[in-house]
Amino acid sequence: MRGLHILFILISVTVFSQNDILAKEYFKKGDFQKALHEYKKLYANSPSNINYINQIVSTHQQLEQYDEVEAFLLKLMERINYPAFLVELGYNYQLKNDLENATNNYNKAIASIDVKASNVFAVARSFQGHTLLNEAVISYEKAMVLNPDFNFNLQLAKIYGEQGNIEKMFTSYIEFAEFNPPSLNNIKRAISEFISEDSANENNIIFRKILLKKNQEEPNLLWNDMLSWLFIQQKDFNKAFTQEKAIFNRQPDNLSKIEALALIATNENRNDVAKNIFAYLIETAQDSDTKLKAHYNLLRLETKESLKEHYTVINAKYLELFKEFGTFSQTLKLQIAYAHFLAFYMNETNKATAFLEETLKLPLNKFQKAEVKLELGDILILQEKFNKALIYYTQIQRNLKNSTISQEARYKVAKASYYKGDFKWAESQLKILKASTSQLIANDALYLKLLISDNKYEDSLQTALKLYAKADLLAFQNRNQESILLLNKILDEHKTEPIMAQALYKQAQLFEVKKQYEKAEANYEAIIANYRDGILIDDAYFKLAKIYEKQLNLPEKAKALYEQIIFNHADSIYFVDARKRYRALRGDAIN
Repeated sequence: MRGLHILFILISVTVFSQNDILAKEYFKKGDFQKALHEYKKLYANSPSNINYINQIVSTHQQLEQYDEVEAFLLKLMERINYPAFLVELGYNYQLKNDLENATNNYNKAIASIDVKASNVFAVARSFQGHTLLNEAVISYEKAMVLNPDFNFNLQLAKIYGEQGNIEKMFTSYIEFAEFNPPSLNNIKRAISEFISEDSANENNIIFRKILLKKNQEEPNLLWNDMLSWLFIQQKDFNKAFTQEKAIFNRQPDNLSKIEALALIATNENRNDVAKNIFAYLIETAQDSDTKLKAHYNLLRLETKESLKEHYTVINAKYLELFKEFGTFSQTLKLQIAYAHFLAFYMNETNKATAFLEETLKLPLNKFQKAEVKLELGDILILQEKFNKALIYYTQIQRNLKNSTISQEARYKVAKASYYKGDFKWAESQLKILKASTSQLIANDALYLKLLISDNKYEDSLQTALKLYAKADLLAFQNRNQESILLLNKILDEHKTEPIMAQALYKQAQLFEVKKQYEKAEANYEAIIANYRDGILIDDAYFKLAKIYEKQLNLPEKAKALYEQIIFNHADSIYFVDARKRYRALRGDAIN
């Protein structure tokens, strides 16, 4: 018997659930009579279910049966003391244009909070459900006064935002963050909808003033943190650095946020600020790991910016660091960077190779050895010793199967084969890499595969593709001017072949490296004018837009190109960045 009873309950629940789905479907389709019939059946079985009650009310109102709603709610309120029904009744009067009775019931609902502060949950939610925002604000504020343990600043902030009361919204958000520090990242995300990259934007100014006032009245590291975050959004990295130092001076236990700021400034090409921050980290850090990372990043920046005659100074700095910290596994990243510097900047490939071969003798784990071998392979490619490079890359693949570094090694095998002109073998490796777990490697592999497959059939001798691969190798070898000249040869002699677009694009990138922005502009414009249906069109739009925005100070032209990506290339990898840049230039919110 007990089993039959359970079975009956299960069948009842299933039927009940199906009726619920059916009612929702009728309502969604606008078949309100049928929806009402189903909801009444559900209500008959569960007369205290607030959801079914609300749906009956909504369905009647869709049918403009306001008198039926009034009768239903008044009868219901005799049985159930639920103050949110006063809001529903008031809203029903409002739909009948009986504003006096509507206001009367809204006031009764708000007064119920005086009787019992917890009534606010149902009452305020009901007001919000009907976009009665002023009444919802009054309810939340009243409840917080009556019960100081309640904190509705998050709900209030959202309402103030909808009302356009920006100052109150910001204040509520940051007061909620103070009350609930773990919510800080979510609060920043919400606030980012209302600020822009422009420090002169009115909302940015309001937010900054609130935080500065808070910091004066009741100093709290939270305000410094939020000010730093604001300055980062505005790309005022020096001001952000000032705030982060203030935080560190009061809590000198962790430099990770200052490290992160330095890397953000580096990514934004604010090398002046980044170098100052790395210098501060070197001076301030107590642990060697932080110091070494700062030295590593600072030397990379200095190398990038230095003229050839200053390379001896950078070389001396590397040697001084090895003298201070030693050549152990702890300084591996610095050792690899030094070998790269020797080979690619000082042109001392033999010295770089010998240095790394000594590094391989250290007690390294297999991943660390793979990093060294990857650099050794790159130096051998630089020397055009392709077969020797392939030995190192293959060792990595064999020793660390399916790892990201193994996939990177496979990509380098494909690239080496491509440089050599062995396009068939390169393509076979690239096909495998299209499924790489690393999105970056997968994207690079797909691009190179398309380059080969799109151009290998045009000419049985593959002359243009071989010239392009050679130009690509020259660029890898930092022989940019030679690469540009070889690309000119392709552009002059292979005008009817599809590789023209790639040659223009590669050359434009090299012009950018040489800071020849007008020449890069001409190349991108040629791609846009002549290869609108090609795979590089969105790349050309985005790169040219960035030149207009960042280098040539032509924001309107940049906006027009970002707009092209937004409206015509929604599947582009640049879509999100293009929309962000477009909105920033237009003065919209960042997100």
